[in-house]
Amino acid sequence: MDVTDFPDDLVQTQAAWNATYDALAAPRPSDTTALRRRLLRLSARLWWHPYWDTARSAPAARTELRQLTRARRAVQAA
Repeated sequence: MDVTDFPDDLVQTQAAWNATYDALAAPRPSDTTALRRRLLRLSARLWWHPYWDTARSAPAARTELRQLTRARRAVQAA
């Protein structure tokens, strides 16, 4: 897959979405209502980001964005 240059704000939003999802998926999360609302807000920001209007193949780019943020998080954790 081609390397795509994602805008920084899009990568940060995806990373925040991943962190929020992980927090919500953890056993006995605190304040699930706030986490769900945050996840919904972040999902809307991701879905409607202007970058997707210019992406050649939005579904493939969305997958690549998710993989990129997971890989960056794994590198930071190591």
